[in-house]
Amino acid sequence: MTTEVKRLIRVRDDKGAVFKRDGYGKKRQLSDSWRKPRGQHNKQREQKKAKGALPKPGFGSPIAVRGMHPSGFFEVLVTSLKDLEGLDPRTQAVRLGATVGIRKRTTIQEQAVAAGFKVLNVRVVKTTKAKPAKAKPVKKDEGEEKAEKKGTTKKAAVPAKKAAKTKALPKAEKTEEKAEKKATTKKAAAPAKKAVTKTKALPKVEKTEEKAEKKAPAKKTKALPRAEKTEEAKPKTAAKSKAKTSKSGVKKNE
Repeated sequence: MTTEVKRLIRVRDDKGAVFKRDGYGKKRQLSDSWRKPRGQHNKQREQKKAKGALPKPGFGSPIAVRGMHPSGFFEVLVTSLKDLEGLDPRTQAVRLGATVGIRKRTTIQEQAVAAGFKVLNVRVVKTTKAKPAKAKPVKKDEGEEKAEKKGTTKKAAVPAKKAAKTKALPKAEKTEEKAEKKATTKKAAAPAKKAVTKTKALPKVEKTEEKAEKKAPAKKTKALPRAEKTEEAKPKTAAKSKAKTSKSGVKKNE
C-alpha cells in the first residue's frame, strides 16, 4: 500500500461519515444499515437537530479509496475455487463466504494462501485425531468381578495399613514395655502366692480335723444316755400298769 493510498484512507476516516437509519437503538429488530426516512412527520427527514445527518455530496470519500478495505485491498467474496480465477493478489483480498463448509473452506483457504492472496477472515481449523478403536471388554462372571474388586480394595488398603503401622511404632513400643513389666511382676508374685497358700492352707486343714474329732466323741456320749433313758422309761411304764391293775383289783375285793 502506497503512501498516497494511506493518506486518502486517513482523509476518509477523518470525515466521520456514519449514517444510521432512524429508530436504530429504539427497536431491537432494526439494524444500523442506512434507510432513507420517508415518513411525513419524520424528524430525521426534516433535518431536526440531534436526529442524525442525511448523506450528502460533501460526505463522500475520495474516488481512489472508495470501497477499499482499511488494509488497502479491494475485497472479493469467494465461495468456490472457480472464484479465485482472474483475481489480482496485489490489489484484491479474499473473503470466504459464511455458508461454505469446513472441508471446502480448508481447501479454498489453502489454495488462496498458496497463490499469495490475503484472506480477510482466516479460520484455524482444528484437526481431530482419529481415535483408536476400543476393544470390547470380555464379559466376566459376577463372582470373578467381585473377586477382582476385593483384590483391588485389599491392595489399596495394604499401603494404608503399613503407613498406619509406621506411625504407630512408638505406641507399640510402649505397649511392649508395659507387657514386659506385667510379666515380670506376675513371675515375682507367683512364688509368693504359692508360699502363702501353702502356709495358710495347712492350719485350716488341721483345724477342720480337730473339730471333726471333737464332734465325734461328743455325739457318742450323748447317744448313750438317751438309750439308757429309754430303757429306764420302759420299767416305769410297766410299774404304772401294774399299779393300775392292783388298784383296780383292790377295789374289786373291797
